Amino acid sequence: MSGVMLGTAHPRAAGLGTESSRVRLGSSTYTSAQILGQLARDPAVTVRAAVAMNPACPPHLDQAISLDTDERIRTLLARKLAQLVPALSNAEHAQACGQVHATLNALAIDAAVRVRAVIADCVKAMPEAPRGLILQLAHDTALSVCDPVVRLSPLLTDADLLALLAVPPHPAIATSVARRPGLSATVADAIAVHADSAAIRALLSNHSAAIQEATLDALIEQAGPHPDWHGPLVQRPVLTPRAVEALSGFVAGQLVDVLAQRADLDPAAVTELRRRVAARLSDAAPATPADVDDLELMSSLRRLNAADALNEATLIDAARAGDQRRVAAVLAVASGLALAAVDRAATLRNAKALIGLVWKAGFTMRGAMVVQAVLGQLGPGALISAGPNGVFPLAIDEMQWQLEVLAQSAR
Repeated sequence: MSGVMLGTAHPRAAGLGTESSRVRLGSSTYTSAQILGQLARDPAVTVRAAVAMNPACPPHLDQAISLDTDERIRTLLARKLAQLVPALSNAEHAQACGQVHATLNALAIDAAVRVRAVIADCVKAMPEAPRGLILQLAHDTALSVCDPVVRLSPLLTDADLLALLAVPPHPAIATSVARRPGLSATVADAIAVHADSAAIRALLSNHSAAIQEATLDALIEQAGPHPDWHGPLVQRPVLTPRAVEALSGFVAGQLVDVLAQRADLDPAAVTELRRRVAARLSDAAPATPADVDDLELMSSLRRLNAADALNEATLIDAARAGDQRRVAAVLAVASGLALAAVDRAATLRNAKALIGLVWKAGFTMRGAMVVQAVLGQLGPGALISAGPNGVFPLAIDEMQWQLEVLAQSAR
């Protein structure tokens, strides 16, 4: 099916020239309404697209174009009309303004999601948008349509938002509501009581949301099994001493340290938090001498990496010195994998995994040959050589898979 509307008349028969000349006519603001009407029925989609985007196209013709069977044409028209919304209230001709609104409302219930989504994207933050259009888009079942409007439209009231939470058009709509700037305490309470974990995390991450003290306390009580809430809770703009006390009892040590650095805490609270961090560290299992050596080695190499001084030469120098531990540590720091993962590849004498580690570290096949020999203890017959021009002989997917297996085995 060509996408042309019924009643098509072939423009070339009317002497309108080639397709390129018809496109120019369709896009010109000087073309008469009669010619534009002919071009709106053109068999070439490029010509009809030019007419759909023409800002001088009369409203009655836009209405006809909204029935085009090609959703790309309807999408172009929808974007043009939606962008006109701020100017419509100042239109000199009320009838023309009404026709544009009617066409836009019809496109807002178009069968194609992309047509509705482009309208939502254009009007999402417009205070001049028709309220009925905003409500229609907010209740759309496609997330790409309802999300931008629900997050950003200034026309939605608390009552509108509570209605969306009560009968959500999409399962993720509560998260969209939770991300609204300046969210009221009333709506925040409804999310805290009825929404899912993802929406509550979005609410806690929204620093402009007004969350009542009692509501925040209740969420803190429920937060233990939801580690993804812990960071947003610790970073809330306002926390009472009771909230800080409760959070410090279960969040991870680094988050307790974040709590201790808050400017709104009194010195006694900061002292207590730092005492708790120290207590947690002292309760940890004592490190063996080998663990201490590895920690010191990794720490020194991380400092080198931070100074952009950790490179393949560092790796090769360690290999020449016969320092297998340093070779493994260089690979771990440069690749971002755990030292245990590198050890696993060496223990298995897995040439492919070792090559993957070198690739991930950003080194070359020269380094990979050294690592296979030094860490993998592989003989000449077992080494995997470079491909043509020194490229890695394994596909990227293969090397990534090898690294994923290593990472899992090191957990």
